[in-house]
Amino acid sequence: MESTRRPRLSPAIADLRRAVQAALPEAGLVLVGLSGGADSLALAAATAFEAPRAGLRAGAVIVDHGLQAGSAETAAAAARQARSLGLDPVLTVPVTVTDTGDGPEAAARTARYAAIDAAVAATGAVAVLLGHTLDDQAETVLLGLARGSGASSLQGMAAISGWYRRPLLGIRRAQTRQACLDAGLTAWSDPQNDDPRYARVRVRDRVLPVLETELGPGIALALARTAQTLREDAQALDDLAGRIAREIGELVQSGVGLPVAALAANPAALRQRIIRQVAASEFGVSLERSHTLAVARLVTHWHGQSALDLPGVRVERQGGMLLFSAPRHTQNKGLFRSHGTS
Repeated sequence: MESTRRPRLSPAIADLRRAVQAALPEAGLVLVGLSGGADSLALAAATAFEAPRAGLRAGAVIVDHGLQAGSAETAAAAARQARSLGLDPVLTVPVTVTDTGDGPEAAARTARYAAIDAAVAATGAVAVLLGHTLDDQAETVLLGLARGSGASSLQGMAAISGWYRRPLLGIRRAQTRQACLDAGLTAWSDPQNDDPRYARVRVRDRVLPVLETELGPGIALALARTAQTLREDAQALDDLAGRIAREIGELVQSGVGLPVAALAANPAALRQRIIRQVAASEFGVSLERSHTLAVARLVTHWHGQSALDLPGVRVERQGGMLLFSAPRHTQNKGLFRSHGTS
């Protein structure tokens, strides 16, 4: 049972409150994604304190994945804690997790975010606060490094992405646990956080401790700093690539054309970003790196290759133009919305 005593303002609670205060929007309803674990519970308590002082309403959304025995009772306990903190509304959303081949973690994540998005639509919330910590960020960077998918996967989680906000990316997991203890809150311990079948658990329990032992303390902080630096660099390059794409791109009858000479004049990092942005903006396609490089070779290593039929987009070189088209071309333009057709 949760304690009703007024928590003392300990260093951990103060750190959590400052982090939340800096992340709150200017107005509206804020929801906390609450599992009942220490990270989200400490976040909920800090939000319940700070949101009213900023003139905001604060509620919670609890997703019951139904993957463990007693999950409904765990969700109900989290809801009671949210209400005891003064959060309102408190929504409990059961979901069905279906693994489509990407693994149980990815399936649960997809179901969870879909449920939270539905809660936002139902309540009119302007922001959802998530309890990812600096330690989660470090684990994400290491997992991205293992996948070998480039700088994009090493950027970790964004502090703000749409209506999602992660105030605790500068807060250690030990601080959230201490904040719960200081506030007299009983956090739920998810047994899946100790299950070595999950890659993230193995990183947390085995890989990071070895790195800390062999390379010295501060590895998690260094990984989080690396993620932030890469995110800043990537944002600058993406912005520049978008400007270049708008300057050189042309709408043609079948799709979008980019001058080969202009693409070739740019460094590979920009050229490949331009290609990815056109595919994403105009055709809703997220190109894999192998696909992006295949398109780039039409620019840099041209020897009469045939058109590339990639998932969702067709790319071919005709003379001095690189042409992007789709089987059923739409007029839902993105990067080139302001351009006229040729």
